[in-house]
Amino acid sequence: MLYIGVDLGTSAVKLLLMDEQGKIHNIVSKEYPLYFPHPGWSEQNPEDWYEQSVEGMKELIRDCDKSQIAGISFGGQMHGLVVLDGQDQVIRPAILWNDGRTGKETDYLNETVGKEKLSEYTANIAFAGFTAPKLLWMKEKEPENFAKIVKIMLPKDYLAYRLSGVHCTDYSDASGMLLLDVKNRCWSREMMEICGITETQLPKLFESYEAVGTVRPELAEEIGLPEQVRVIAGAGDNAAAAVGTGTVGYGMCNISLGTSGTIFISSKSFGVDANNALHSFDHADGYYHLMGCMLSAASCNKWWMDEILKTAEYTKEQEAIQKLGENQVFYLPYLMGERSPHNDPQARATFIGMTMDTTREDMTQAVLEGVAFGLRDSLEVARSLGIQIERTKICGGGAKSPLWKKIIANVMNLKVDVIESEEGPGYGGAILAAVGCGEYGSVEEAAGKLVKVVDTVEPEEELVAKYEERYQKFRRIYPTVKGLFRMLAE
Repeated sequence: MLYIGVDLGTSAVKLLLMDEQGKIHNIVSKEYPLYFPHPGWSEQNPEDWYEQSVEGMKELIRDCDKSQIAGISFGGQMHGLVVLDGQDQVIRPAILWNDGRTGKETDYLNETVGKEKLSEYTANIAFAGFTAPKLLWMKEKEPENFAKIVKIMLPKDYLAYRLSGVHCTDYSDASGMLLLDVKNRCWSREMMEICGITETQLPKLFESYEAVGTVRPELAEEIGLPEQVRVIAGAGDNAAAAVGTGTVGYGMCNISLGTSGTIFISSKSFGVDANNALHSFDHADGYYHLMGCMLSAASCNKWWMDEILKTAEYTKEQEAIQKLGENQVFYLPYLMGERSPHNDPQARATFIGMTMDTTREDMTQAVLEGVAFGLRDSLEVARSLGIQIERTKICGGGAKSPLWKKIIANVMNLKVDVIESEEGPGYGGAILAAVGCGEYGSVEEAAGKLVKVVDTVEPEEELVAKYEERYQKFRRIYPTVKGLFRMLAE
């Protein structure tokens, strides 16, 4: 049988076709625009997602045996607010995960409602990118549009609705809305009251591997799909990527070096750290996970190469870096503020420690190390909860760099497993589709059989010791300059 995985990203939708053995037969990518109507705002037109996804599917399955296609599932950008009216028409452009307009609303939730109450209701505190603050913003700034809302959903769920006609979401993606009682896997009545919405406006909740319905007959005919192709709920992009890297079950870890960076730790039990520095979310395997998310990861290196060094020779720039663990230059990777563990939208990227003998290579090395140190900040929070991690999978564009993987392994003191497929959320979506169609009995069973490790980067004792000393210095920089960031923002 064949399964379609849809990765709905911020700049493009990537679709892949996978068979029951995990082999990828085809990959198609379709881009769509991103709009910035005001400084700090970030929006997209949901119709663009749908149109490009449909066109992508037609191209994806053009040369395959279409009768073998059994299911479709998703990994999608999280937190985005999609609102529909009584005719199921989109009311306004989707407000995305990286939109920064909700500072006032986020402060209200954290300071007036209170972080303790939020954590009690949802297992999390408010971040500017979450969905609930966006609803509060819309309620105040666009009351006429707010009054029209009949259904609230997330980006990938809009695709699932257009394919199946079912208003649905899954627990992993819903966890990032600040509307879900994560521990009890149900909508939070307290948060609905705070946001001025009702449960009927929210989509039906499914496990990520559950079928929500089948592709609408007229759409199946248009795309060329057989009848009764199942639509599986899918997951938020990080949970889907975790499935695609085999990060399911107890105590597994995945590091993603994409535009943003995440450290994702799966667990079969619910847990929250005392300061809510990590997100506590439901996982696509039916259990839970902790996640630290930094807003700028591979994008730091892209910014440094493209905008500052004005070069496309990423690999060449890293070739001359030799003295790992000895760099005197530090870099704070906060180009867009920071989420985990600092929750500080005013934080900014900073170089510190340069002298007259600082080289171009030192600066490039500092960028790579700064992202690794930032991810370790979140790992340390997990370790404070007694979670013991010895190895991690790795994915994302930054993971293609052998040097960066070596730095990660030694900064974190973890064995870094490289997997065969680099397709992350799309591959995870296809695996969820296979589980939802009965090909495998569980997500854990499917991931265990389909995800293959092809290489491991081992930490080196001497280099681990050097990086331990460097990290202890790094972790003191942000608290020292935090007040300066607030002053510069005034």
